[in-house]
Amino acid sequence: MNTPRTTLYRDKQNAKIMGVCSGIADYTGVNVLWVRLLTIGALFLTSGGVFLVYLVMGFLLNKKPPHLYSADKEETQYWQGVRQSPKRTAREIRARMKDVDRRLSDVETYYVNSNPRLSAEIDRLR
Repeated sequence: MNTPRTTLYRDKQNAKIMGVCSGIADYTGVNVLWVRLLTIGALFLTSGGVFLVYLVMGFLLNKKPPHLYSADKEETQYWQGVRQSPKRTAREIRARMKDVDRRLSDVETYYVNSNPRLSAEIDRLR
């Protein structure tokens, strides 16, 4: 199941030619300069075979939707993490939620223990 945030797009806003390298950089979280240098290196190593792949990707990939350009840096990094390792991201979210639950429980315990009237009311409800 691909959502708009986990799909590979051509990034026309940061593009030099067709936006394929900038789209790959956005998708993977790698600096676009390294993706471009790798593409140029592969172009020489494969005697131009990468050029054909680049053109095919340029015509087949959709343009990045405009609403995805407005994301802040933290959100962009989050979605890159989801694309790279969904299981790890789910574990991190579970750990954060457990921490929030633990802290909320501590607040509830403190409030109930420091308020005898509330404690008596809870006991009456049981």
